[in-house]
Amino acid sequence: MTLVWAHRGASKAAPENTLPAFERAAELGADGVELDVQRTADGELVVCHDEQIDRTSDGRGFIAEYCLDELRGFDFANHMSGFGKLPIPTLADVLDLLKETPLTVNIELKNSVVAYPGMESQVAELVHRCGWDDRVLYSSFNHRSMRAMADRGYRAGLLYETVMWKPQEYGVKLGAAALHPAGTAVRLNPHCVRKAHGRGLSVNVWTIDQPEQIKALAHLEVDAIITNVPDVAVATLR
Repeated sequence: MTLVWAHRGASKAAPENTLPAFERAAELGADGVELDVQRTADGELVVCHDEQIDRTSDGRGFIAEYCLDELRGFDFANHMSGFGKLPIPTLADVLDLLKETPLTVNIELKNSVVAYPGMESQVAELVHRCGWDDRVLYSSFNHRSMRAMADRGYRAGLLYETVMWKPQEYGVKLGAAALHPAGTAVRLNPHCVRKAHGRGLSVNVWTIDQPEQIKALAHLEVDAIITNVPDVAVATLR
């Protein structure tokens, strides 16, 4: 059965990568959530997609240049009404929120623009302290980072956007547990799903919101669909 993972939480129903978005994802019947991790100037792991806060908050500048207390002063409601002022959540905040749910969490390490040295170990240690080892999959566009995670025995997913030559062979070579292609990459190379499964790799596809696309990917037996509208995906698949 194809699973439904809410992209940055239920990001059409609530501000992306905020606690209300993750709470709403659980309420809408998602099987998991996808989120993005950055690191502050004082070494705290926070959940935000962009390296800069300009788009999703009322502040400006790079997350890496702010301390957590400074970031907490901005409103991350992403200009959506009805939510009041929302602080940026830490990764620990999200894991604590979802600990009583059965959801899986796909943690994307945002270390492709800002390097964040040592982020792999820091994130994994926090996940372990929170008791989430068996419910987490890591992903990144930084495949060197994912190789490092795989070498440490963690489940790693390789994010990519364009059609790759023999992605299943590449994934096995890097020790990955999963491929995370964009929907277009699968549409142009649908056999990659069967071939990846043949090599023991899961295939989790992003970001799919239209019912006809959801149905087509489920027909290909992808393992998870990452979507902004988990309610639509659940209704389509179930």
